[in-house]
Amino acid sequence: MKILYVANVYRHITSFHMPYLKWLKSQGFEVHVAGSGDESIPKWTDVPYVDKNFDISIKRSPYSFQNIKAYKQLKGIVESEKYDIVHCHTPMGGVLGRLASRGLRKQGTKVIYTAHGFHFCKGAPKINWLIYYPVERFLSRYTDVLITMNKEDADIVQKFKCREHYSIPGIGFDVAKFKNVEVDKEKKREELEILEEEFVVISVGDLTKRKNHQSVIKAISKLDSSDIKYIICGKGVLEHELKQLCLEHELSEKVIFLEYRTDINEILKSSDVFVFPSLHEGLAIAGLEAMAAGVPVVASNRRGVSDYCIDEKTALLCEPMDSDCIARSISRIRNEKGLAERLTEEARKAIEKFDISNAMSEMQNIYIKVAPELFKEKKAEGN
Repeated sequence: MKILYVANVYRHITSFHMPYLKWLKSQGFEVHVAGSGDESIPKWTDVPYVDKNFDISIKRSPYSFQNIKAYKQLKGIVESEKYDIVHCHTPMGGVLGRLASRGLRKQGTKVIYTAHGFHFCKGAPKINWLIYYPVERFLSRYTDVLITMNKEDADIVQKFKCREHYSIPGIGFDVAKFKNVEVDKEKKREELEILEEEFVVISVGDLTKRKNHQSVIKAISKLDSSDIKYIICGKGVLEHELKQLCLEHELSEKVIFLEYRTDINEILKSSDVFVFPSLHEGLAIAGLEAMAAGVPVVASNRRGVSDYCIDEKTALLCEPMDSDCIARSISRIRNEKGLAERLTEEARKAIEKFDISNAMSEMQNIYIKVAPELFKEKKAEGN
């Protein structure tokens, strides 16, 4: 039995899907992965649960001619390896993976696509609807199972032609890792060069247009920033642009760019408010992690965030480009007595359903439903 995971970049798989690869290995699958590598991930020889990897130069932009080459590479791989299941992730991984697997589906290969947030959604530019919607609707006919993780995407898929559709509570995350982590807050702040009395605002996410960190920088500039530090954990193409924006607002000494971190849970525990201004998400894990860590959240009222960020109950919501609203919300959490405690208490109740155990259970059931013959022996052993 063989399964292939396809994504734009390896980092997507290492960041979000290792528990699933571990389970598939335990079921007797040979696990292969395909995507574009980068310097931020470990060598695949050091990654458990992966038997074979293919470095394919998939580009995020649908206009890149490099994706034609990537498609041909991927088509050759799937036809040579003859997978039982091809599971596609990320937009271009989903496009190329499904196109490359069309022939194999006639031979019994099952094709699964997990939509981690369509590029077309409420509030998205019209061009996104004109480009991405027709492509996703067309490719749904080459999809045995399409998985969504927020209500808006689930509603859209009702018009698609995939054989089956399931909605799951995201890809899951380890609630206990963030809820129960113990950290010496004073020592952690010292490591990050933050004073004990400073008020720490934090965001986690790639430095891209979609993550919208510029709105938070502008919001910080509207506050009395003499004792505020803003931490951004992430890396990406907009790093220079964001640093220039900090210079323009005289915030270079107040904004800390930490790139990728493996101690996000400890940094969250050492922060005062989490701001998540994304333009859109599938079902955003970063906000859930902050809530599990007990950090009050200010977030955008967009798909994939508003599924668990309920305004004035579990978070404070703003239009993502409204830096005035973001500034007011940060100020409220800092100064309004009892607000932070009320938000964090409600948030911790709301996030339990997104724990990895629930997501894993639902994903296992989907695999068994889509290819029961592959799991028949294991089901019998379980009985």
